[in-house]
Amino acid sequence: MSTQLTPILTKFWDDPQSWTLETYEKHDGYKALKKALGMPQADLVQVTKDSGLRGRGGAGFPTGMKWGFLPAPDGGPRYLVVNADESEPGTCKDIPLMMAAPQFLIEGVAITSFAIGCNHAFIYLRGEVVHVYRRLLRAVEEAYAKGYLGKNIMGTGFDLDVTVHAGAGAYICGEETALLDSLEGRRGQPRLKPPFPAVAGLYARPTVVNNVESIASVPPILLHGADWFSGMGTEKSTGFGIFSLSGHVTRPGQYEAPLGITLRELLDMAGGMRGGKKLKFWTPGGSSTPLFTDEHLDTPLDFESVAAAGSMLGTRALQIFDETTCVVRAVERWTDFYAHESCGKCTPCREGTYWLKQILTRLEHGEGSEEDLEKLLDICDNILGRAFCALGDGATSPITSSIQYFREEYLAHLEHGGCPFDRNASTLFAKETVSA
Repeated sequence: MSTQLTPILTKFWDDPQSWTLETYEKHDGYKALKKALGMPQADLVQVTKDSGLRGRGGAGFPTGMKWGFLPAPDGGPRYLVVNADESEPGTCKDIPLMMAAPQFLIEGVAITSFAIGCNHAFIYLRGEVVHVYRRLLRAVEEAYAKGYLGKNIMGTGFDLDVTVHAGAGAYICGEETALLDSLEGRRGQPRLKPPFPAVAGLYARPTVVNNVESIASVPPILLHGADWFSGMGTEKSTGFGIFSLSGHVTRPGQYEAPLGITLRELLDMAGGMRGGKKLKFWTPGGSSTPLFTDEHLDTPLDFESVAAAGSMLGTRALQIFDETTCVVRAVERWTDFYAHESCGKCTPCREGTYWLKQILTRLEHGEGSEEDLEKLLDICDNILGRAFCALGDGATSPITSSIQYFREEYLAHLEHGGCPFDRNASTLFAKETVSA
């Protein structure tokens, strides 16, 4: 495949005023909306299906198919909710997108709302990112003033209101049904499914919940065609995506490329590993996806290939760790996050993440025994597939994969009575140094 980057959503991020409506209109902004308003709604859904666009928020569910799940209109309201509650460690693509080019999202919201028959859409954003909240509010205000939102959009008789809602900051609200409960003013906790949001979502009405990048990808697809989009990526993972490189890499940042590109190719573009160090482990889709090692450098970053290799593409949050990193400490810190962010609704996640944290802390300090590794795996097995939502499953991924690939490093902590890395010198762990 080609290693050429595909600057589409990121095309004019370097413009001095990239976030303004004026800049967006210079780059074909709202031409797709004008085209959409002249098409039958069913055709818009079909174009999205034909493009092969899959959810960019983690699970990769076909976007057009999700829209098609809505029941036939019954005269009552239906809603679009954009999940902008980006909060998983390592995931950092939606916030820069909303900061640099928020009108992509606003136009995508308008097109999607028209396609599904929605007259009131919501963007649910993390409350901590106040700068993004203000920018989105301004972008919505500009769109209203220009007639792209509000009453009788472009003289077509289509009405749409958009509400930007700031959440209170909870990782669980990235789960779509917990997000809906929070949006309704209740404590953010996952709902029992079925019914699914498409049938009974926000205010018990048919609702589509999509990720920021998924909705922002709709205007380019409609403007250039489904074949244009499906011509990028792989057969089953079509199109482009924003890959977020962070950690021990020379030039971290956002790299927009076709799905199916490899980490080796992305690292070449990013200047390689920082300081010429060797890659030790990395996450293909954020901290809730099983770890990969340098053996997976050439794994195509598409949904099928990553799954076949034992992980998940997720949000394409590529956290890169070099040979100076203690994998036990990294996993312990991630687990601390999951234990803290557990909503507490279900016992496997609430109790399981607590005990995972206790055991990992013990191991990190060189205490406990080798039996603790089996206890970790046993607890993970009792969480995986038994938690109320997928966030419990995600908490187990770094633990099980790190034991699979780095079991000897866990044992080295026990052997030397603590972490075998010299954190001050950032050297590789050496038994001679520690034992001395």
